[in-house]
Amino acid sequence: MNKRVLVIGGYGNFGSFITKKLAQDDNIQVIVAGRSSDKANKLISELDSVHKPEAYTLDINIGITEALGAIRPDIVVHTSGPFQAQGYGVAEACIEYGCHYIDLADGRVFVSGITKLNTKAQEKNILVVSGASSVPCLTSALVEHYRKEFKTLEDLDYGITTAQKTTRGLATTSAILSYTGKPFKTLLNGEMKKVFGWQNLHLRKYRELGWRFLGNCEVPDLNLFPRYYPELKNVRFYAGLEIPFIHIALWMMSWLVRIGFIRRLEKAAPLMLKTSYLFDWLGSANSGFHMQLSGNGHDDNYKTITFELTACSGDGPYIPCVPAILLAKNLARDEVKQTGAHPCIGFVSRDEYLAALSNLDITWQEYSS
Repeated sequence: MNKRVLVIGGYGNFGSFITKKLAQDDNIQVIVAGRSSDKANKLISELDSVHKPEAYTLDINIGITEALGAIRPDIVVHTSGPFQAQGYGVAEACIEYGCHYIDLADGRVFVSGITKLNTKAQEKNILVVSGASSVPCLTSALVEHYRKEFKTLEDLDYGITTAQKTTRGLATTSAILSYTGKPFKTLLNGEMKKVFGWQNLHLRKYRELGWRFLGNCEVPDLNLFPRYYPELKNVRFYAGLEIPFIHIALWMMSWLVRIGFIRRLEKAAPLMLKTSYLFDWLGSANSGFHMQLSGNGHDDNYKTITFELTACSGDGPYIPCVPAILLAKNLARDEVKQTGAHPCIGFVSRDEYLAALSNLDITWQEYSS
């Protein structure tokens, strides 16, 4: 019997890609939902679907439990961010109704706190997964894959550099601005120490992209990795914008937030998003990711492994969509037996993740020293 998969925000930047992929699965009937019935209906009219898709008007803040009762999903994929400003209402409604739940959250507190729903999810025999995105799913998959190469894995230094010419939405912009200039903690020399969002300005040379600016970025990994990998001494995650003066401008604004001159930079998200498009002619559609893992090798010598991924042709935003697609497909085939509420760690292997990217303009390489 086909499984009904509801994609909340299914016509958005991430949601539409997920919807299109799931619609082609023999075991899945997709339901696209969001506040705009016009956008939902337009998307389903364009889908290449195995089974007839459906569209619903839905606001996650109004009557979500009743909506699930009317839609009757087996699996819900929640893509409507920013999650930093949300509670667990959608996940709790899924537990109450009795359907599996997956979200693409990248909010540090949101993803790491999902375990508070574990007991309720287990009692209903359903799976709740938060953070089915690049972080912490891809990043933890890389750690799990390369960890065996070390006698002791001690340091993680990694980050994402975005393309200027890429699809970007208000939710992502608001999420970035929410921590810009704000203090948060990360693991440094074995202790959780304070850093500030978008600061620690530095350059990194990517093999395919050249030099890119990076700065401190707050992600769920900073909470989760010290817990899952207690041998780590340092965890540093960075993000960067392709055009140098735009990155530096945001770095300068981070200081205004840090000294208290600006209290909430995310209020300017709509204006800053609109302004950013004026500079697309200066950039490219190429983005990148790197992870440098360091520690003691099995020969007791210091060892470093670097994984680097390059996404061209604007395909970078599809990378965070992979975990939700794979999880939904596996759940639809009844191949996932785990229940409870968990961050998205251990559900997708490195090789599974990369295989799902093979039909995109995305390449990767690894090298050791």
